[in-house]
Amino acid sequence: MANRLSSLLAALYPKATSLIGLGLVSALSLSCAHADGYDFQTHSEMSDFVRQDCGACHGLSLKGGLGRPLLKENLDHFDLETLEEIILDGIPDTAMPPWRGLLSQEQAKDIAKALKEGSIQ
Repeated sequence: MANRLSSLLAALYPKATSLIGLGLVSALSLSCAHADGYDFQTHSEMSDFVRQDCGACHGLSLKGGLGRPLLKENLDHFDLETLEEIILDGIPDTAMPPWRGLLSQEQAKDIAKALKEGSIQ
């Protein structure tokens, strides 16, 4: 389907597809700048990351939005390993993306633990 859409766009808007392609290349190069991942030196920096990056879908106060709430009371039924796996691998067929490659296993574990403890403010 994506190939048919690309072909249709190219036929209808040849200059636009060049700009879109350039935009995609730019976006990919910017995402590669973070390929080494995020570097949390403190719990505060990790909390900022969770509130900003995760909060885009889960709500800035983590009370829910496009994604489910990430408050302690909403995560009681998850064990740490499951949360860590969800953070790293996402949830297929949902808006929850995988963060593997951007976050290390240790970072995912730290985030999962902080969410379970309710220590992200």
